[in-house]
Amino acid sequence: MDALILDATSKTANVQRIPIPEPGPTELLVHVEAVALNPVDALYTFNPLGQTGRVVGTDFAGTVAALGSDVPSLNPTLKAGQRVAGFLQGACSANDRPGAFANYLIVPHDLVWRVQDSLSLAEAASVSLTALTAAQGLFPRLGLPAPFAYDVKPSTKSTEESLTAFIYGASTSVGLNATQLLQLAAKAHGMTLHLIGAASPSRHAMLSAAPYSFTSLVDYRDEAWPAQVRALTNGAGVDIGYDCISEGPSVAAVASTLSSAGRMAVVRSRAGKAWAAEPGTLPTEPVYGAVWEGLGERVEYQGFIVQPSAPARAFAVEFYKWLSKVGGSELLPNPIRKMPGGLERIVPDGFKLLGPGSMEQRGGESTEEWMRPVSGEKLVYEI
Repeated sequence: MDALILDATSKTANVQRIPIPEPGPTELLVHVEAVALNPVDALYTFNPLGQTGRVVGTDFAGTVAALGSDVPSLNPTLKAGQRVAGFLQGACSANDRPGAFANYLIVPHDLVWRVQDSLSLAEAASVSLTALTAAQGLFPRLGLPAPFAYDVKPSTKSTEESLTAFIYGASTSVGLNATQLLQLAAKAHGMTLHLIGAASPSRHAMLSAAPYSFTSLVDYRDEAWPAQVRALTNGAGVDIGYDCISEGPSVAAVASTLSSAGRMAVVRSRAGKAWAAEPGTLPTEPVYGAVWEGLGERVEYQGFIVQPSAPARAFAVEFYKWLSKVGGSELLPNPIRKMPGGLERIVPDGFKLLGPGSMEQRGGESTEEWMRPVSGEKLVYEI
């Protein structure tokens, strides 16, 4: 099969021919038909954590090609030919586990979700990593009641009849998913939701409409936006903040919008030096956890260790069961941009658009329509 293979020495990845993997007893062999790009795919290809020879890439969608010997008894509803989606580690750790950007991959049978007929595989490929990231932050970490049942007990429990939430980076993939999940949770539990977002004004019309339905929006480029957010709460501050950027001054700025009992989640860690606020300088310590916890594996990542977590894996399993029922109907996929060229063009085109520099700089001198700056959408390649 063809696969996009990490070249750690040259800090890039190239398409190579490698053997098709064989599933273990509890795994699936998936024929990959679409992959979606995440910034971490480009980051850890150009700044390798692992060794040469590893398949890169995280998000995928495709069809079940074969089932491990124990899968029929463990999950009788899974059949060959079913459409599924999920995510792997790609090159996003020092662990030597293969990623998703290949013709075929193997994945645990319970860490995929079944793609409904209402979704294309290209759309489904954009969902798994960012939707799980959003769900982990809101429910087990911030303690909000989820729109689905799960056995893992959150660290705190929200009992509010009303909730004021602020999403910084509202048009990011995590932000779009978090927004929808908040709306669905409020509906499921009869909460009144006041939702404030920070995003580019060019995205305000989209974010004001369903399924996002923000109550209020501010321009993240306006230095006065934290004061504007507090003004929208009559000075009381927001109950929760979700910083979907978590870089530089954004964490402290989001923290400044919280109420006296407010809490917040971030998508990047202090240990990764993405943000500089020292312990004790914020009104509350932001909650962080790597999405990779959902895999239930030990992950060596960005200078620290993510230990195996059975509760985090159990949450991921239940979330994907729920997504199998509502993905494409209640939880809509991110807007996508289909990129031409398949595996061969992921590094020169897709990773270029997700690489370092400003959004306007990443396309360089390219004039093709698909090389325009990325905003509010996911890049998807059909394989």
